[in-house]
Order: sequence, then structure tokens, then C-alpha cells
Amino acid sequence: MGFDLMNIVQLAGGLALFIYGMTTMGNGLEQAAGAKLEKTLEKMTGNIFSALLMGMVVTAVIQSSSATTVMVVGFVNAGIMTLKQSVGVILGANIGTTITAQILRLDSSGTMGDTFLMQILKPKNLAYIMVLIGIILLMTSKSKRRRSIADILIGFGVLFIGMATMESSVAPLADMPQFSQIFAAISNPILGVLVGAGVTAIIQSSSASVGILQALSTTGAITYSAAIPIILGQNIGTCITAFLSSIGGSKNARRTAMVHFYFNLIGSIIFLTAVYAFQYTVGFGFWSEAIDKAGIANFHTLFNVVVTLLFLPFTRVLVFLAEHTIPAQEEKADPLAKLEPRLLATPSIALDQAQHCIADMGTAALSNYALAMDPLFSNVQQNAELFLEHESFLDRAEVEIAKYLVQIRSDLPGGLRRQHAEMLHSLSDFEKIGDYEQNIFDAVTSLRETGGHFSEEAAAELKIMADAVSELLEKTVNGYLEQSASIARQVEPIEEVVDMLKAILKNRHIERLNAGLCSIQTGLPFLEVVHDLEKIGDHCSNIAIYTIQLAEGKKGFDTHDFSKHAYKASPEFREAVEYFEKKYLSGLEATKPVL
Repeated sequence: MGFDLMNIVQLAGGLALFIYGMTTMGNGLEQAAGAKLEKTLEKMTGNIFSALLMGMVVTAVIQSSSATTVMVVGFVNAGIMTLKQSVGVILGANIGTTITAQILRLDSSGTMGDTFLMQILKPKNLAYIMVLIGIILLMTSKSKRRRSIADILIGFGVLFIGMATMESSVAPLADMPQFSQIFAAISNPILGVLVGAGVTAIIQSSSASVGILQALSTTGAITYSAAIPIILGQNIGTCITAFLSSIGGSKNARRTAMVHFYFNLIGSIIFLTAVYAFQYTVGFGFWSEAIDKAGIANFHTLFNVVVTLLFLPFTRVLVFLAEHTIPAQEEKADPLAKLEPRLLATPSIALDQAQHCIADMGTAALSNYALAMDPLFSNVQQNAELFLEHESFLDRAEVEIAKYLVQIRSDLPGGLRRQHAEMLHSLSDFEKIGDYEQNIFDAVTSLRETGGHFSEEAAAELKIMADAVSELLEKTVNGYLEQSASIARQVEPIEEVVDMLKAILKNRHIERLNAGLCSIQTGLPFLEVVHDLEKIGDHCSNIAIYTIQLAEGKKGFDTHDFSKHAYKASPEFREAVEYFEKKYLSGLEATKPVL
């Protein structure tokens, strides 16, 4: 029986099952390991050996060096990891990816006995049992952990069923002389590398590409001389995924993809040169013999382990090559680059990145407050360009961060769910603070254009309120940056004093207007600025309460209940209010007008 269209369909279907099984098993293992897997990868990059170990473990778990490399590209693009730190993880990922081929070799003939029990335990037979158990678990279990175990079992089973399907589909090729002739031609090292790289680049998985080669090896028509260049090419072809992932990223993200490429390219060149030099001088006794699944798995592992050991002392060379391939350019870092889409698969890291971006909003709002208020009390020129840059960032950040948070999956555990809710609230409050600062900036601009100015008493009073709001905003931002409940608790007492200042300044200014000490042209802007300052205080209060609730593990987000009852009723709150009353209200006595 010849190799026909149905065999091609079966081969494609077997490959689909293989990739699906590998992906499902990897996802199940990742879910079972929990969200701490990527968190650990992020943190354990202090030295090359810990980074290598983590790259190896993570890749062995998720069954894909491409996925690990894409994750690392995302970390570098988001600023979580440096280019130098990424090298060790990439080296480890190349070793970890060989685990799939080693699993598949378990099904090689001769590795197990012929007893009934041994036959049942063969992966290609055990696969059906594992799929059955996995399906039963999936249908009867509600807990995430058991469903993850079900995914592992189903994935493992489908992986081997797909492998068996590919093997049976290519079996007729064993009797076709043309097939042997093709692989005889592929024994040309350059052609073999190109074929391996091309196939792997198309399916974007070196594990799947090696799996196809292992399936073809069961025909007995593939020799070591043909397989070795193909395997080397497969390691080069797997770099395509990282390249695609880095498109549109920062220069360091693109450099990370280049590190992965140079590792595999240079390693393949060194290995190919050494292997063929030895073959043509001394010679391998097995060179023309047929290779089996175990031989392919062993060479794949040998290549990645040896090349990793070779590069360990020369990791700076990889960084040097990547940096000179992607030269430095004048590029202004975008704070929102932290919202890395590749990190959405790991909600804990994605939430931390979004929180850093919201903290950047706070820093921008703090800067704009000074830009808006300082020209009101001095001759300093308004910096409209810088102010608008910050305001534009605040507006853009609210939209982009909200979109990013919406993409994070909804089935978050309790702590992450509270963090998610807190951020949705806080980013809106920071943007609103920016809007009120814009109002103040516009009011100051209008006063300067018309030549108007506040009376000496009005300016002195307004300066006191501005200083109080400045301290209020600074503590709000610092509390959020540090996620400190102790700092955030100082916000509400100052906000209470700001409310008092608003009432006092409003009444005094109306008295001055009635007495003719101030004009309508300056009176209305004064009241508008006082109103905007008080509103900034309100939003600072909201942010501070969210910070306290999150830091102390509060379950709800009822800010009204929290501020009116839980905190304001405490003696600590009253003491703090009295302190800030003395600090700010006492200064009003010196500015009290004589009417």
C-alpha cells in the first residue's frame, strides 16, 4: 500500500492532536503550579545559574521554549527584567524544551518488556487510559486543581495518540525508495539545516517539529547523517516565535529575541563544524545507520546541554552581538510599555504592572499640581508644554490601563480581585485630579492674560489652602507608590482640614466682594480655584481609602462606610485632624481682613 492523500490527512490530524496534547498538558501543569511560576521566574534572575535553572524548569513545565522566550521578551519589554538577566533564562529554556522528545522516546520499542502489564504501561497504550481518567475528572470535578490535573492527563494522552497517528500515517513511506532518496539528499548539512529550520518556523514549535522527525524515524529510512542537520535547523527555526513576539516592542525586547537567535545559530554552526570535522577525520560508526526516537531525543538534549555549557562563560558575547545588531536609538521610554500583553496570561504580574502605571499617573498629577499652582504665587513662567504632556499622559493612561485591566481574566482569587477593583477605582480618581489641575492652570493663564491678580489677603489665604492640598496630594501619591496604609491614613485628616479651609475662604472672599475689596473679575477665579482644590482633596481621599483597604486586606470597597465609620470614629483620626488644624488653620489668623 502506497502513501496517498489519506495518509497526508492522517499525518496532519496526528500533528494537530500532538500540538493540542502538548499545549493542554503544558497549560494543566502551569495551572497546577499556580501563578507563582512566572512570579518566581521574574524574581530568580539574580545570577546566571538561578536564571538558567528557572528557565529550564518553567520550560519543562509549560512544554515550550518558544512560550518561555516570548514570556521573557514580555518581561524585558515591560522593564521587569534586563537584557543581561534574560540570557540565563533563554539558555535554560533551550535545555527544558528537550523534555518533550525525551517523553516521546518512552514509547520506543525495546524499552519495556512484553508482559501484559508492561504493554499496558507503554505510553501509546496508557494514553487512552489517561484520557479516560482525565475526561471523568473533568466532567465530575469543580475544583480548579482537579481540572488542572485532568488537563495534564488528557494532554499527555492526546500527545501520544497524536504521535501514534503520525507514526501509522507515515508507515507506508518505509517501502518507498523515493522517501529514502529524499533523506539521502537531506544528508547535505546545509539543506538539512534549512529543512529543519523551515518546518519549525512554519509550525512555530521545535518540540512538535522534533516529534514529527521522531514519527518519521519509525520508518527506518532516516539516518543519523540526515537527522543531525535537521535537528540543528529545528533549534534555529524555533527562534521565529520570539522574533514575531518582539515586533513593535522596545529595542531591548528585540535584542532578547536576537540573543535567542544567536545562541541557536552560533551553537548550530559550532556543533555542525565539530560533528562533520570528526566524521571526515575519524568517523562515526553509526553515521549511516537508521536513527530511532531515542537517538533523536538524545542528540536534541546533547546539543542544547553542550551549547549551554559552552556559552555560560560567554553570555556577555550574546549580549554584545544583540546590542550591536539592534543599535541604541534615541527613544523616550513610554511608562505605559509596562502594560505588556504577553503578561496577561499571568494575572498577578499583569496587575502589578498596571499598578506601577497608575503610580506613574500619581507622579504626573503631583508634578502638574506644582506646574499649575506655583505661577499663582510667584513670577515663574507657566510651562504649558510640560503641563499638557503630563495631562495627555493622564488621559491616555486612564483609557489604556482600563482596557488592560478588562483583559485580565475575571476568575481571580480574592486578593487579586481586590487589587483589580482598587486599581479600577484609583486610576479614575488620578485622572480626575488631573482635570481639576487643568482647571486651575487655565484659571491662572486667564488671570495673567487679563492682568488680574488677587488681593494680598486673598493670595495669602489661597497659599495656605494650596500648601495643605500639596501635602495631601504628596501623601496620597507616596502612600499609593509604597502601598503604605500608615501614609495613606494621614490623607483623610488633611482632607477634613481642606474642607474647613474651603468654607472659611469662601465666606471671607464673599465678604471682601461685598465690601468692594475684590473685583468680580478676580473674585470668580478665586472661588473656582478654591473649589478645584477641594475636589482634588476629595479624590485624594478616595485613593487613600482604597490604598488602606487593600493594604489591610479589607474585602469590600464601600468608601463612604469606611471613611465615615471605620476610620473617622477613631481617636487617632481626631488627633491627626487637630494637628493639621493647628498647622494650617492657625495661619489664617494673620490673613484675616479688617473690614
